Amino acid sequence: MTHLQAGLSPETLEKAKVELKENPETLHQDIQEVRDMIITRPDIGFLRTDDAFILRFLRARKFNHFEAFRLLAQYFEYRQQNLDMFKNLKATDPGIKQALKDGFPGVLANLDRYGRKIMVLFAANWDQSRYTFVDILRAILLSLESMIEDPELQVNGFILIIDWSNFTFKQASKLTPSMLRLAIEGLQVRTSAFREHNEQQRIFMHGNNLNSLHQLIHPEILPSELGGMMPPYDMGTWARTLLDHAYDEETDYCPESYTLSVQDLERDLEKDLSPKTMKRSQSVVEPGVLKRPDKVKSEEDNMQPLLSLD
Repeated sequence: MTHLQAGLSPETLEKAKVELKENPETLHQDIQEVRDMIITRPDIGFLRTDDAFILRFLRARKFNHFEAFRLLAQYFEYRQQNLDMFKNLKATDPGIKQALKDGFPGVLANLDRYGRKIMVLFAANWDQSRYTFVDILRAILLSLESMIEDPELQVNGFILIIDWSNFTFKQASKLTPSMLRLAIEGLQVRTSAFREHNEQQRIFMHGNNLNSLHQLIHPEILPSELGGMMPPYDMGTWARTLLDHAYDEETDYCPESYTLSVQDLERDLEKDLSPKTMKRSQSVVEPGVLKRPDKVKSEEDNMQPLLSLD
């Protein structure tokens, strides 16, 4: 074992060897093979090329040198094309902090049976009067960057669960095509930097029946909102991990004053990123039951299925 494999348990070391074809004897050579390809893309600024960083991409692509380099290039190309997305990308940034404290995203304390972290998003909790969709996206990207520092997760990967129940048309109306494209491109590159489980589907739609979710993830580690046996999820859990003592510090932030220039996506993007004040959405209802709160249904209510990405 080399110093680059420090932090991996014996079980994970074996998994890396068998499933990812990771060989400690050729590890430095594998990394250099990828690094040598950087010269082929002079149009991209590769901000990090150290051994530990490149190793992430090799693990994500099962040590296929070319595929690992292509993913590395996509990673920095997205960053280069969306510079403002990564300005002050810190948990203490006012917009990111507000999103994190509302559970965008949340990360469960327990790993699943394969050693994967579980990230959760309860979409209906988006308070558009306090932070924008871009703040949420930045908080997710920051969280992924933090999670992938863990070598165990580089080998084992992670799961993302999105609960769309009670997400309204009014909330959805704030999502412009350009914003959605920005999110999809960013998440595709960032989540691909984690190891893929090719033997499984990567996206599952579970609807309102949680049995299919529980077949993938044991309910013993899920919060009650997802039909699990754990207590309701504390939306501030992951935020406290990233913010530490700064969690309780007051932050003045007005999303209406926030502007983001995103590489000429749309001229009206700035206006779209300024949500009007609206009533805060409530979190998911009864433990284990995905349904609307007792209220008069209107056309703005949109019951969407629960989604999990493996």
